[in-house]
Amino acid sequence: MPPPVILDPSSLDLNAIVADQEKIRSYNPQRYEMEHLNRVIFVDKTLHIVAGIKDVRHDEFWVRGHLPDYPLLPGVIMCEAAAQLCSFYASCYSVIDAEFIGFGGMEDVRFRNQVRPGDQLVMIAKALKIHRKAVLFNCQSFVNGSMVFHGEINGVALPKHNSSKVSAKA
Repeated sequence: MPPPVILDPSSLDLNAIVADQEKIRSYNPQRYEMEHLNRVIFVDKTLHIVAGIKDVRHDEFWVRGHLPDYPLLPGVIMCEAAAQLCSFYASCYSVIDAEFIGFGGMEDVRFRNQVRPGDQLVMIAKALKIHRKAVLFNCQSFVNGSMVFHGEINGVALPKHNSSKVSAKA
């Protein structure tokens, strides 16, 4: 049985834009095929709730091989997308003292339904525990109002490391 919802996804304006791709990029370092948060659509700083969207495209790198003729969004990418939402919130709103929020771990993760190209993944996260150098989020994702993923994500403070910049070509 799925857990109680953090926030009813039907109450959200899926076309709202609290943060667009450029604003997300100013806080999250992921680029190219590793960007999995398209926009932030809701923020409640009092309750520490944030909601965002991943538009699952037909041309993403995983579609061809996972699984041929029946592409399913890999669970690890659902987790990464939710982690990017949490990282954005923690960084943008200075929830913890960090130059960068790293993925510290996950607990109690469950995948409840498939996500396919063309779907809009609605992600909702709530900060449960906030410490000076770490934050724990409860995360849930939905497609068409149905919960497809839930779990807890731990974000940890990391220093930015710029000594060995790697260049990537788009």
